Amino acid sequence: MFVAVGLISLGLVLLFAVIFSDRPENSRHVNPAELAKIIEAVPGLSQVAINEESATPSWFSFFRSPTLIFNTIGYFAFLYITFLLLTWTPKYLREQFHYNLASLWYVGMIPWLGSCLTVVIGGRLSDRILSMTGSLVVARSWFAAGSFLLAGLCFIAIPWAESAVGVIALMTVANALNTLPNAVYWIVVIDTSPRSRTGTNSGIMHLFAASAYIIATTLTDYLVGAYGYNSMFVAAGFVMPIGMFSMLMVRPGEFRPARRDRAVQDMYRASETTTAA
Repeated sequence: MFVAVGLISLGLVLLFAVIFSDRPENSRHVNPAELAKIIEAVPGLSQVAINEESATPSWFSFFRSPTLIFNTIGYFAFLYITFLLLTWTPKYLREQFHYNLASLWYVGMIPWLGSCLTVVIGGRLSDRILSMTGSLVVARSWFAAGSFLLAGLCFIAIPWAESAVGVIALMTVANALNTLPNAVYWIVVIDTSPRSRTGTNSGIMHLFAASAYIIATTLTDYLVGAYGYNSMFVAAGFVMPIGMFSMLMVRPGEFRPARRDRAVQDMYRASETTTAA
């Protein structure tokens, strides 16, 4: 299994190196008509990118941005819940509701059914809110914070559910709500960072937020051993407000010129008009 995953990953690295490019005009997969449409949709985009790249801000610009820092904390909270459910749901269902190993292949899958939908529509929904309100704060910050609030309420309610059906239903809804703003954390980096630092700032965000992988599994192990399984859902309910308040502090677009934000909104509106037509 590990050899297979390693070989597939190496293959994807090679594929990425061959297919992807930093800018559309440098890609052999973007034809002149597509490039013209991109430039038309976002007026002045090329000049903005040139101006930003000539500035070459340092890595430390990430830590001078409260928006990127709070966004990282929000992404940490999202990953905490994700890996709590990934690692502990099978053991929880087996020991609390006596599901056998043979049945966990489909029972353990149920809490992820909603996420399969929300992970796809979350970014589109955020963009739709942006086109309706014209506010990056509403479309990104408030959208993610509201998802955290509703997911946290679902997790806190789990200890009071008396049946396996009730617990799994609450977990499914909570996980779907937690996953809904998944794309927002990455979009905030795009909205906020100078174009030349988007990839670097995304990597820094992921570096620190990924500590949730370790913290979620380790802390849950301690809580379950000391206080029982319900404590892990209560802990998840407390992690949610941390993510919610962090995302409320996010102010996307702080590094981008005002004309860039208007151009992005025009692009979204143009895209929706084309789709409707």
